[in-house]
Amino acid sequence: MTTHIPIIAIDGPSASGKGTVAKLVSEKLGFHYLDSGSIYRTIAYAGQRQNVPLNNELLLLKVLENADLSFKNDQILLNGKDISEDIRTEESGRGASEVAVHKALREAILGFQRSFEKTPGLVAEGRDMTSVVFPHATIKIFLTASAQIRAERRYKQLISKGNSANMDLVLNEIILRDERDLQREISPLLKTKDAIEINTDTLSISDAVDKITHLFSLKSQTS
Repeated sequence: MTTHIPIIAIDGPSASGKGTVAKLVSEKLGFHYLDSGSIYRTIAYAGQRQNVPLNNELLLLKVLENADLSFKNDQILLNGKDISEDIRTEESGRGASEVAVHKALREAILGFQRSFEKTPGLVAEGRDMTSVVFPHATIKIFLTASAQIRAERRYKQLISKGNSANMDLVLNEIILRDERDLQREISPLLKTKDAIEINTDTLSISDAVDKITHLFSLKSQTS
């Protein structure tokens, strides 16, 4: 008998808060957590360190083939090195968006992403969790916010970490990232018909977490 594993799949644009919210939801429910964006960030990071053009899919596939990527607690390890902070730069974010357009690369990591589907459950966040990776998810959430609000959040995040930042440049990067994610041919960012949209413009992180866990509880009771 196949065990049904509950999955909360969360998609949304850059800086919508989905990473923070998804992590807290997973902790609240005691579920596993998948930050799919970190996989693309890691590939971009590894490629950039090897001077591999991010538009060269074949070379990036070789980078991925030779990379030992693993998640341990809150650490992201590449060939045994903790790169958790290294891949949280704006450079890695832009790189992730660039490598994410490659079809063969996305297909190559699909199995790795789905390997996180384990008991007692999973909270997965990214751009195509609801549409491609976990279309059978128990509940699907599309977490969003206006570009201005998202830029303000990203700006504050960068400043809090001691990085220099320009608000206009951050906003422009958010808009460009949205365009790349929405317009790419392979697995574009989209809200599936069965996804519940949550706008976080006026929601606190805790409010968003409570709303998602409540929706999941209701869904679990009726399924």
